[in-house]
Amino acid sequence: MAMVAQQHRESSSGSITKHLDSSGKYVRYTAEQVEALERVYAECPKPSSLRRQQLIRECPILSNIEPKQIKVWFQNRRCREKQRKESSRLQTVNRKLSAMNKLLMEENDRLQKQVSQLVCENGFMRQQLHTASAATTDVSCESVVTTPQHSLRDANNPAGLLSIAEETLAEFLSKATGTAVDWVPMPGMKPGPDSVGIFAISHSCSGVAARACGLVSLEPTKIAEILKDRPSWFRDCRNVEVFTMFSAGNGTIELLYTQIYAPTTLAPARDFWTLRYTTTLENGSFVVCERSLSGTGAGPNAASASQFVRAQMLPSGYLIRPCDGGGSIIHIVDHLNLEAWSAPEILRPLYESSKVVAQKMTIAALRYARQIAQETSGEVVYGLGRQPAVLRTFSQRLSRGFNDAINGFSDDGWSLLSSDGGEDVIVAVNSRKNIATTSVPLSPLGGILCAKASMLLQNVPPVVLVRFLREHRSEWADFNVDAYVASSMKSCSYAYPGMRPTRFTGSQIIMPLGHTIEHEEMLEVIRLEGHSIGQEDTFMPRDVHLLQMCSGTDENAVGACSELVFAAIDGMFPDDAPLLPSGFRIIPLESKSSDPQDTSNAHRTLDLASSLEVGPATNPATGDVVSGYSARSVLTIAFQFPFEDNLQDNVATMARQYVRSVVSSVQRVAMAISPAGVNSTFGSKLSPGSPEAVTLSHWICQSYSYHMGTELLQTDSRGDESVLKNLWQHQDAILCCSLKSLPVFIFANKAGLDMLETTLVALQDITLDKIFDESGRKVLFAEFPKIMEQGFAYLPGGICMSAMGRHISYEQAIAWKVFASEETVHCLAFSFINWSFV
Repeated sequence: MAMVAQQHRESSSGSITKHLDSSGKYVRYTAEQVEALERVYAECPKPSSLRRQQLIRECPILSNIEPKQIKVWFQNRRCREKQRKESSRLQTVNRKLSAMNKLLMEENDRLQKQVSQLVCENGFMRQQLHTASAATTDVSCESVVTTPQHSLRDANNPAGLLSIAEETLAEFLSKATGTAVDWVPMPGMKPGPDSVGIFAISHSCSGVAARACGLVSLEPTKIAEILKDRPSWFRDCRNVEVFTMFSAGNGTIELLYTQIYAPTTLAPARDFWTLRYTTTLENGSFVVCERSLSGTGAGPNAASASQFVRAQMLPSGYLIRPCDGGGSIIHIVDHLNLEAWSAPEILRPLYESSKVVAQKMTIAALRYARQIAQETSGEVVYGLGRQPAVLRTFSQRLSRGFNDAINGFSDDGWSLLSSDGGEDVIVAVNSRKNIATTSVPLSPLGGILCAKASMLLQNVPPVVLVRFLREHRSEWADFNVDAYVASSMKSCSYAYPGMRPTRFTGSQIIMPLGHTIEHEEMLEVIRLEGHSIGQEDTFMPRDVHLLQMCSGTDENAVGACSELVFAAIDGMFPDDAPLLPSGFRIIPLESKSSDPQDTSNAHRTLDLASSLEVGPATNPATGDVVSGYSARSVLTIAFQFPFEDNLQDNVATMARQYVRSVVSSVQRVAMAISPAGVNSTFGSKLSPGSPEAVTLSHWICQSYSYHMGTELLQTDSRGDESVLKNLWQHQDAILCCSLKSLPVFIFANKAGLDMLETTLVALQDITLDKIFDESGRKVLFAEFPKIMEQGFAYLPGGICMSAMGRHISYEQAIAWKVFASEETVHCLAFSFINWSFV
């Protein structure tokens, strides 16, 4: 017994450790030996035989241990480390699954209560219907909680504010864990061990609402601190100002003024005047709830507030519960009334969609909290040795600078420049703002100029378009302009580059920096390998570096907008680098109508809407496209340029022309990638007697009458063959070209074929640019935005060229869009009047 006790004391003491060698025998190591081996293991977990022999020579305390035994020790140590990591991983997965199971059980209980309530309501309604004496129907069991307005009179004293705060808390909790709102699962979001959380949107309630539940590996107070800092994670939040803060009840009450950016140039921004209540519940849960207060509180600056539409926040907030085993379970509710009436009709679905609120606010908040948790635990590794906080700051600066450019608030120093006669591109100037909130100004005499435009896309998936713009920059960008901005940002040199389009001769190299946990946002450095434009442009660097953020590339993310935002940056990539963000934002519009044919006169609402009506919602001939994909989206483009005061007018002209060229390029790309296709209805050949030619002749004449207000053919005949016959014999040369990246002629009447000295078969090998001389191409390029916006344009007389190389003069030309239907642009038509060979 004494011997057994002695062995037990030796095995349980910290001075001796036993390990099995390869023969299965125990080898005893002292604490000093283990410490020496652990030091080597920390530096090299798998030392070579030479390193093990060197270790024995350098550490006398290991001299009595054979190299083979040391090798076995390292094998066992690696095995234990692997088992420890796997055990930790399994514990994490188990904890997450337990939390998700708890959330699902709570959701199941909520749904069962809702079913019981609906059954009760159904029985009550049946009883009322069978009671003839009932004068009215009692609807007291409605599940939607309406939010009473609170006047500022109630907020004049702490007691009144505490009463509002407690009512807000009760209503918020009834939405977060109860049946106050009829929640339905968020499309495309399925719960599971690898998901961020459980998401739902409102089915039928006042305003728009979204809810999220998820597990975050942080303490409740830390999560509350993160989520209360709304501008850090809500990219559309411009500013949150706390006017009043005091302790009340079991928590803190704050009066807030919040400003929200407008997502496009076509709608005003929103602001909120709210009460926020932070408290702790009896069960240890942490709550931050918020609601709007009625009244006319204008915020810190009345002039600034005049640029906003006052929106309403119904009881919303965060319920954060400590989770067994560490971490917290978060319940997030966002319930808003965004006053959709103040937006153009085509944009109202953007303000009436719970899916958009879910993607922009609710899901974004939960993802951001989880992102911080992973960064804190060291699970996230970023490129180029950058710290996560630094890269998050860069992403926020890119997003904020882009939003500032789109909105152009006057209190930031922005003012509109006079138009050059076209309304397609808006140009604003800012002579006093430092770049993207950095403390590094470009020049005391310089400023920032922004050219921006918005347009409607139809049947173009936003995800596909953003991916194309990201991967094929040479299809739309001009190296000359990029080099100008990059050089100005680097050396404060504002030499005006003019407008000499220069495509890339090198390649685009993408260097990833980091991404969020679900890859919904990527940050990267782009190196454009170019060349010097000319000897006079030696100030331009050979390579251009861009810091770029790409988001919304998940095809299953319903309601998410897609963005590509970039800014020139020095190749050394300093942490305080000034940024001047430019880029693209594509926001899907979900029609409230269930009718897929409901188009709501879209092309009459937006400035450039008609320029991109490239496909119908559905095509009767081909059915739904891309598994039912049939939607509209709004594309907003904004480009910023630095300038010196003496070059403002030149840079403004360059900016307008450049953005118009980008718009034209994006139009071609959008039509090329549209699932419906631009000319999918017709084959590649049109003969004079074919049914396709008969149909096209009707479209040409109808579109001409619609745009010009007069008939193209002076005939009352409406027979199919007669319209084509009269068009074929028309005295003016009429030609039609496709809307492709390289427009080609697809049809011409007899006069058109005679003018071009070609045939219908050979006609379709002639591109539009081949028939115009240089001055004619310049005129057409200048008038093209007008054609796409207005539907037609008169072109002055000039010279064109036939397929045989002969010069042709014409007195005037008319160009107009040919509609295949009310919403579908099929091609462009040209009528050359009084033409003759020179």
